[in-house]
Amino acid sequence: MGVRSRLSVSLIGLCLAVTLTSCTSATPSVGAPGSSPGASVSAAVTTSAATITVTPGAGASGVLPSDPISVIAAGGTLSSVVIRPATSGAKPLTGSLSADGATWTVDDGTVLPLSTSFVVDAKAVDPAGRAKALHTTFSTLRPTATLKAVWSAGPIGKQVGVGMPILVAFSSPVTDKAAVERKMTVDLSIPVEGSWHWFSDKSVHWRPKTFWPTGEKVNVTMALNGVDAGGGVWGTTDYAFGYDIGSSMISTVDVTNHVMTVRQGGKVLRVIPITTGKTGYLTRGGIKVIMTQETSRVMDSTTVDIPKSSPDAYHLTVKYAQRLTWSGEFLHAAPWSVASQGKANVSHGCTGMSDANAIWLFGVSKIGDVVQYIHSTRPIEQGNGWTDWNLSWAAWQAGSALA
Repeated sequence: MGVRSRLSVSLIGLCLAVTLTSCTSATPSVGAPGSSPGASVSAAVTTSAATITVTPGAGASGVLPSDPISVIAAGGTLSSVVIRPATSGAKPLTGSLSADGATWTVDDGTVLPLSTSFVVDAKAVDPAGRAKALHTTFSTLRPTATLKAVWSAGPIGKQVGVGMPILVAFSSPVTDKAAVERKMTVDLSIPVEGSWHWFSDKSVHWRPKTFWPTGEKVNVTMALNGVDAGGGVWGTTDYAFGYDIGSSMISTVDVTNHVMTVRQGGKVLRVIPITTGKTGYLTRGGIKVIMTQETSRVMDSTTVDIPKSSPDAYHLTVKYAQRLTWSGEFLHAAPWSVASQGKANVSHGCTGMSDANAIWLFGVSKIGDVVQYIHSTRPIEQGNGWTDWNLSWAAWQAGSALA
């Protein structure tokens, strides 16, 4: 080969080397000047090896309040996770990142609000530092109805009598009573045996085996938020209330001997001449509890199915009335029947006494005090007042969904 030929080969080799070097150095990085966003070489270099998945799945609906919530990165680590209700200004869920940075989970005990849409924004980076982002949503269950509860009677936070049951009323029917009952707790300063008893799908009571001890402090908590009550009904709120048990006031009304014996702490305070229901309007026997106290009340016979045309009709204002039954039995002043008090039964079912005795009794009594009627041939109907104490302890316990 001549000198000219060797020179041509050398130049060709030099050109090839320059060309390879030039191809390598010309590869654009993300955002580099002169790079082409649509170039396949650029896409291959900038695609992150990390992937992100969320539980529940992206776009999921009907998520239950207690379902686990997590974000997982594969082929990389999470750098940011924000899960928040879609409502403007709502606070994000709180959670924690695993030690390896691959998994983020919502805090234990978190209960998601129902009928709520959530937005998920997560970011991860692969070992080369290339970022991956995920933006998605999911939504929680929309219930048929929500379960709200109310302490259905009595002065919360005040002293009540030893016969005061815990009374809870619900806004919607509870078909899974066991699930709800498990979330209702009664904390007591003086431990006593007691139980819940369901009277209906919307009513549950708690009482001790025997009357409360004086000085007892009762605190009730109902962790109903996120509880499935059955039938498409879900709890959305937690509740707490309580009261203290005052002095033991237990009175006994003897309907045949026309006297009321009032005891405090077992000691007789006063024996009061009274009159109770006459023939056709017999006062019910059994254990009753004072439910309301009114210094003045209008009593109208038409409210207890006695028409105005009846010779037994009445419409009058009574003083110092204390309700014992829903059907209209009260303790109250009855100055018009003083001559019969202690001697005969002449009322329409109420327990009447003199003004002086009614004023005194009203002053020493409180909601939840016990009034027991003996020697009556007419039993009280279950549910006609706070009649909890007329059930045997075995029958009461049988009314628990957890029995």
